[in-house]
Amino acid sequence: MRYIRIHKEGRLILGSLLLILLLMNLFIYIKFQLVVLAINTVVSALLLFFFAYFFRNPVRRVVIDDPSLVVAPADGTIVVVEPVEENEYFGDKRIQVSIFMSVFNVHANWVPVRGTVIKSIHHDGKHMAAFLPKSSTENERSTVVIETEFKTQILLRQIAGALARRIVTYAHQGKECHINEHLGFIKFGSRVDIFFPLDTEIFVQVGESTIGNETIIARLNE
Repeated sequence: MRYIRIHKEGRLILGSLLLILLLMNLFIYIKFQLVVLAINTVVSALLLFFFAYFFRNPVRRVVIDDPSLVVAPADGTIVVVEPVEENEYFGDKRIQVSIFMSVFNVHANWVPVRGTVIKSIHHDGKHMAAFLPKSSTENERSTVVIETEFKTQILLRQIAGALARRIVTYAHQGKECHINEHLGFIKFGSRVDIFFPLDTEIFVQVGESTIGNETIIARLNE
């Protein structure tokens, strides 16, 4: 059985929205006819449902005995699987796997592999559509580099999209991280890029869907 809760990043927003809608409906109840109140109540309920759905936080636990396996850090659709030059940190060619999250996907991000965070930095930038290739280097983004116990390094990039205006990253330099832990959260449409060594075995293809913290997307050559 799957348990779903509201992510902590959305609790204040939902609480504030609920209070505003209650006050609005109270005002309408006092000043207008019941038919207006009924319509506004339906609209309010739909709005609350949308925000609760967006900030949903499904409880997922995966047991992986093989430390070379990499799980998807996000729900979404694979939009890129290709070798590219990664110039921000590695300065060489890497395999890029990109997951695009629509506004209807879960927007919590998970740690994809056990290891130690050796870099975590936030970059200000533009807010172009997250599915565009240049969003990886020009949009607002956070970069996290994780080193596994076998000294293999992978880079994750949380990218804000056209609607997203806030990236939250829980990974900090020097912190040990594990599968089943949250890496962060991106609000309202976004993308996650993962950069692997060239000898990594990739299990996903463009167009496939991923489930964060469940779908196995790669095997590192440890």
